[in-house]
Amino acid sequence: MISPQQLSELYQQACEVELQAFKPGNVSVYADGHDMTVTDFRISAEVSAAPLCNPDYSLGEKIFYAVKATREAVACNTNLGIILLCAPLIQAVSNRPPDLTLRQALSQVLRTTTLEDAQWVFKAIVLASPGGLGRSDDQDVSEKPSVTLTEAMRLASEKDRIALQYITGYQDIFDFAVLIYYNAMSKWGNQGWAALSVYAGLLCQFPDSHIDRKYGSQYTEMVAFKMSELSNALSNAEKPEHTLPLLYSLDHELKSKGVNPGTMADMTVATVLTVFLEELLK
Repeated sequence: MISPQQLSELYQQACEVELQAFKPGNVSVYADGHDMTVTDFRISAEVSAAPLCNPDYSLGEKIFYAVKATREAVACNTNLGIILLCAPLIQAVSNRPPDLTLRQALSQVLRTTTLEDAQWVFKAIVLASPGGLGRSDDQDVSEKPSVTLTEAMRLASEKDRIALQYITGYQDIFDFAVLIYYNAMSKWGNQGWAALSVYAGLLCQFPDSHIDRKYGSQYTEMVAFKMSELSNALSNAEKPEHTLPLLYSLDHELKSKGVNPGTMADMTVATVLTVFLEELLK
């Protein structure tokens, strides 16, 4: 059995690895941004770890109490997406029958979410009050849900990449992002640069929901093109540090426009945690 303490350490480590990655437009040890600092994110990881890894909490309770602890500690929404993605992974590992892989155990968690889980998560989202959320005609988070958490995520999945993971069993992570991480690790042996490769790789392929909620498709092509350039530069770099001038320039350009690929930063944390959990289960 994996202990709650082990899970807490791996979760916080995954959050830290993502901060070590110079993610243009997002907060990292290289650059703060959007009125948030690295310290905000470190505190958020620390205070959210205990509720997320509490074996007595249901999935919905894990999410709500992790968001509540964050809100009380830093008074802003640093990690709602991270919590929504990491909670099912942690739940899957905690309750995994020995014959199941992490992916199979996760599918089981997502198949069996409840109405009560949805109630807790709706309260968590309202508490976090993420930017650009808007209203929905069906299962709006400001009202009581009448479906399970996974069904609520299905309704949101066309507009939200994090919700989509609940429907596809984290397909973007298992079939795409994890492979990028391993390739970069085998090339450079550095977790921070591997996490950056994941972030850039995801943004080449998929629009960022956080940007879309704020600006529509105004920046979609530009971000995909810039991140494709960055991915190519990383692939061709003998040492990843050679890409630093490009990273500083791109970070400044995105932040000057108020563009923050927050969803893909959250997906990066979940990818790193997935890798750590799979390695632990081996």
